[in-house]
Amino acid sequence: MSKTKMGKHKFKAEVNQLLNILVHSLYTNKEIFLRELISNASDALDKLRFESTKGSEIIDADLPYEINISFDKDKNTITVSDTGIGMSADELVKNIGTIAKSGSAEFLKKLSEEKENTTNIIGKFGVGFYSVFMVAKEVIVKTKSYKKDEPAVQWVSDGLGSYEIVEIENKKRGTDIEIILKEDEKDFADKFRIESIIKKHSNFVSFPIKVDGEQVNKISAIWREPKSSVTKEQYNEFYKFLTYDMLEPAMIIHKSVDVPIQFNSLLFIPQKNDDLFGFNREKYGLDLYIRRVLIQHQNKDLLPEYLSFVKGVVDSEDLPLNISRETLQENIVFTKISTAITKQVLSHLEEVSINDTEKYNEFWKEHGKIFKLGYGDYANREKFTKLIRFNSSHSETEYTSLDQYIHRAKEEQKEIYYVYGASRDAIEKDPHLEIFKTKGLEVLYLYEPVDEFLMTSILKYNDFEFKSIDQVDLSNLDKFESENKQEKQVEELSKDDEKAFEELLKKIKEILGDKVTEVKISQRLNESPVCLVNPDNSISSSMQKIMQLVNKDASIPKKIFEINKDHTIIRNLISVFKTNPEDEFIKDVTEQLFESSLLLEGYLADPHKLVGRMNKILEETTSSHIR
Repeated sequence: MSKTKMGKHKFKAEVNQLLNILVHSLYTNKEIFLRELISNASDALDKLRFESTKGSEIIDADLPYEINISFDKDKNTITVSDTGIGMSADELVKNIGTIAKSGSAEFLKKLSEEKENTTNIIGKFGVGFYSVFMVAKEVIVKTKSYKKDEPAVQWVSDGLGSYEIVEIENKKRGTDIEIILKEDEKDFADKFRIESIIKKHSNFVSFPIKVDGEQVNKISAIWREPKSSVTKEQYNEFYKFLTYDMLEPAMIIHKSVDVPIQFNSLLFIPQKNDDLFGFNREKYGLDLYIRRVLIQHQNKDLLPEYLSFVKGVVDSEDLPLNISRETLQENIVFTKISTAITKQVLSHLEEVSINDTEKYNEFWKEHGKIFKLGYGDYANREKFTKLIRFNSSHSETEYTSLDQYIHRAKEEQKEIYYVYGASRDAIEKDPHLEIFKTKGLEVLYLYEPVDEFLMTSILKYNDFEFKSIDQVDLSNLDKFESENKQEKQVEELSKDDEKAFEELLKKIKEILGDKVTEVKISQRLNESPVCLVNPDNSISSSMQKIMQLVNKDASIPKKIFEINKDHTIIRNLISVFKTNPEDEFIKDVTEQLFESSLLLEGYLADPHKLVGRMNKILEETTSSHIR
């Protein structure tokens, strides 16, 4: 029998201050009070079930295991009832009459130490019940223990400094919590509002939750079921409930972990990217449950941003139920769960990439752009790098992995070549690519700005260095024989023409002046007449453009102007130069070639001069043709 005396009791002296903090600092969302009460009711039912397995004598054995919620709009009340283990008077004082099992004095001490950051310490004390005072002006708790010799008792408090305990009659096993709502909180006494809160926060509590006799939580927490017992239909139904996606998920990852931490996870990878235009960048994250109770919707810290396409739930047994959002990131258990889930997703993707290439390529087509943001995940660098895919010169239709690229690489090749461009067509017109085509060297095609950061972050893979084609030391390519069997044969320049060509290069430099750093013969071109090349040891052209955008720099970087002396245009210029070195035509063609190169590089902001000059040259050449 309980030793607690009936009648009025005072809270500890600090209670008013504590309640004020708890009500105003613990939860910013007032509807959480109902989640806390349902969680307590679920715990009471779990404890009763445990006692029944031990063979304990339990009163009112015919009562169903359930949670009932009723409301009265006229009286502004909500009542949360359970048929769980109940409490004796002693247990009532211990569990409710004393705020925070860890001790209110300790709580205040912590509070005084961290005045600037109170939210970091709240959640470390068992105070979930007291969230009810955010909405209640008075709370009445009626409870009867499962033990037959314990009388039913009633606890009443307005949360302002005292509570009263009295014995009552005609109460069956379990606990009823009646909440008399504050005037400005009476909208909580509404069936739709109560049901929506249950569906949002407590939908997967394992016991029936009924509102006015109708069960609200009808979808089971299938993530807690053994994987072998869940059907494909159940997975699809739950996925659609979770995401509102009309399509079935592309991949399902269902895991249960027992050591060193205990948690269940059910993750889905959608067939389609639902954020093509980046409008919903903040609407991602996994739903975090603790023992079937939703703690946080769309938690963004369980998975890194580059896996934000993953949908699903994580349910922990080891996190405290009333942990605050602010303390989650500092919690060691939470960090271990986050690390484990990230590895689960990457391992699953690796398995799919090996066993079902077509399926993985579909995944990459939809989610690869986001996935590539993982270049900064150094802890999972090896797995991440194996999973990235590229377009390449090897195939117009297939993606390639870095392992496949290396497998196809030439003997003695120790570099992975890449080029950045707006599209495949644009890249294949890039003059810098010509020598790689000639020598049969595969080049990765990059289309997104993130790709440049990806390459400069990874730097190396399996002893192969990443090299932008406009940064490659061409002497390193001499060891590779030409594979272009249809390479056109060009007549060698005579000594007289060679001398004229050397003078022409000087003339071109004179015309362009300080727009270029140097004018020289190209070793990389066989189809284009000219190209612009970065000086040695500078960053790639694509990175240059990105940095200019970041720095709002509209200037045109000075580059080397390389000339293909075997091109027809250059050969014709040599002839014009030999006839008249001061011919205005040489200046027009030089500037036209230079601005055409700028256009290909993406630096020509105003094309009017180029078009006007082009029309002038066309007029001259067509007139000459008529004559």
